[in-house]
Amino acid sequence: MTVRQGWQGRFYEDFEIGDVYQHPLGRTITETDNTWFTLLTMNTNQAHFNAQVGASSEFGRMLVASPLTIAVAMGQSVTDTTQNAFANLGLDDLQLTAPVFVGDTIWSESIVLGARTSSSRPEAGIVTIRTRTLNQDAVEVLRFKRTFYVHRRGAARAGSLFPQAATPLSLEAEQAGPGTTS
Repeated sequence: MTVRQGWQGRFYEDFEIGDVYQHPLGRTITETDNTWFTLLTMNTNQAHFNAQVGASSEFGRMLVASPLTIAVAMGQSVTDTTQNAFANLGLDDLQLTAPVFVGDTIWSESIVLGARTSSSRPEAGIVTIRTRTLNQDAVEVLRFKRTFYVHRRGAARAGSLFPQAATPLSLEAEQAGPGTTS
């Protein structure tokens, strides 16, 4: 039996300048997402949670709160870029290039702009990426640069914390049925 770890994310050594990662998960923004996020963050602009105000705006409907769009875009990039990061160092050149509305599905992709070893942390490197977010019509709605510290492969703090069960999973035990051990 072979235990295969799930996707562990990229380490510093995996980043190559010019590589593009098309992040695999799109996200449809719902009215609940938008209202909840807007009120949770105490955003009192009614264009985000009052349909009457949204309808009377130049857009003719409620806008998704831009910090929600930013949060989803950044989250979409984690699996490919910062799953092994331990600190964000900067968020720069943030541009909201088109409005996002309830019902839009957004997708993000990132390009590696820079990678260098850390002089103060030999177990890490510093990576800079540009992320852009597209809606379902391939219209760019957001772009930003992000710089972060990421662990090098084998760094002590980058090890798996997955607990080791007293009884490992085995095909034999599964085939024997519930309540049996091998």
